[in-house]
Amino acid sequence: MPAISASNATTFPHPEGVAGELDWPQPVAPWRLPVLLLGVVAGAALQLQQPGLWSAGAYAALLCAALVVGWCGVAASRPRRPGAVLHARGRAAAAVLVPLAGAMAMAAVSGLRATAYLQQGLDPTLEWQDIRVTGVVSAMPQTNEAGTRLRLEVLSARLQGNLVQLPPRIEVAWYGGAFVRDAGDAVDLQRQPAPVRAGERWEMTVRLKAPHGLRNPHGFDFELWTWERGVQATGYVRAGPKDEPPRRQATTWQHPVEQARQSVRDAILDRLGRGADEASDPGRARIAGVVAALVTGDQRAIDLEADIKVENWASL
Repeated sequence: MPAISASNATTFPHPEGVAGELDWPQPVAPWRLPVLLLGVVAGAALQLQQPGLWSAGAYAALLCAALVVGWCGVAASRPRRPGAVLHARGRAAAAVLVPLAGAMAMAAVSGLRATAYLQQGLDPTLEWQDIRVTGVVSAMPQTNEAGTRLRLEVLSARLQGNLVQLPPRIEVAWYGGAFVRDAGDAVDLQRQPAPVRAGERWEMTVRLKAPHGLRNPHGFDFELWTWERGVQATGYVRAGPKDEPPRRQATTWQHPVEQARQSVRDAILDRLGRGADEASDPGRARIAGVVAALVTGDQRAIDLEADIKVENWASL
């Protein structure tokens, strides 16, 4: 084979007319991704500081502007000619434009998501109305001496026979025994809650309201708590003698993780707390709740005031 010499090497005309070796593509600047992620985090944090949401059109315009700024940042981070050295001014411009684009895009997407979420809220005209709801239990129910608390994914809702639109997820309490319907009404006896399991489809009559919390400084923000869990309406089940009783329709395959968590929790409470209650053996019942909380994450199974030290120790 003939020896490969410099005279046999392939050359290409240089843009400026000087013959040069083959120019390989320049590698992507490694710093662009970190600064982009930094801008994304900053954009989400800034959007959360808004005292009020903009319109969907304003967030859409911000997203379009973010795309333009991002294109300019990518263009500024590339040399004008293959093989050329990126100018310092180009690097500086890209270092500003890339995180700015990430911040603008994340703020716009977060705002659009929040706007869409608010549009799914409970209609004020449906508050405190007797609504017949069909839904699937999406989380393991929480049971105490007052009754059972359920989180439902709404499938359908009717008000006086007419279809109405409810938020996709609601949380209701099913009380048992004596219960005051509304302020000024007489005490009414409610049907005792039936055993409820995650994944079951139920039909029941409920009264709902939009979530609202107290305005105490540095206190528990109930409205934020429901927002984080996607719950946009809370209320209670109407299970009095004059109300249409709740009915279990079917057991579904939905929410298998919650079904498994509930099975483990119930097994722990049955094994450790069998035959014990708060009156006869409060220590044994408390231990059963603590173990169930540590294993399944069901913090409502424990007495927070009595076991706050145990819970804090376990979180370390």
